[in-house]
Amino acid sequence: MGQIGMKSILDILLSSDNKPALQEMQKKFDLSEAETRTAVEELIPALSRGIQNNTKDAGGMDELLEALRTGEHAKYMEQPGSLSDAATTREGNDILGHIFGDKKVSREVASRASQKAGISSSLLKKMLPVVATLVMGAMSKKVLGGGNTGRTVQAGSGGILSSLLDSDRDGSIWDDVLGMAARSMLR
Repeated sequence: MGQIGMKSILDILLSSDNKPALQEMQKKFDLSEAETRTAVEELIPALSRGIQNNTKDAGGMDELLEALRTGEHAKYMEQPGSLSDAATTREGNDILGHIFGDKKVSREVASRASQKAGISSSLLKKMLPVVATLVMGAMSKKVLGGGNTGRTVQAGSGGILSSLLDSDRDGSIWDDVLGMAARSMLR
């Protein structure tokens, strides 16, 4: 375990520290522990890849860092009960709007993850916003936690985030799905 900081978002979310949040999701969506883990494993790479695509330029990275600094995302990991709140789903949908840009992409992500996870796509679509809040929570803790203050947050956090996102597995298989968003938005 010599490489600190090379944990992916998935590793963080599936770690024992985050077990209460996974249990809350399990209860909320009436899944087994194994199904909950599988759902998270299938949804995270798409979310990570979407965030990666959004932070390719400095402006996107600045926006993300600002969102992490000003949003109180760590609460989703620290107060797992909040995951069942309607407000969490609303915030998750806002996050998905930023990450994917289009509801069609969320539907496609849920549909593809469903084939691999063996869980209905309608259920995964409901889980997606909650998982998105957890992703922001994990990034928030990683970037803002651990005694980083002021300048350090700005200077080093882009690198921390890049390594968090890069280390997620299978991100590239989502490129064509996420490309749909780019084409439909015609920036």
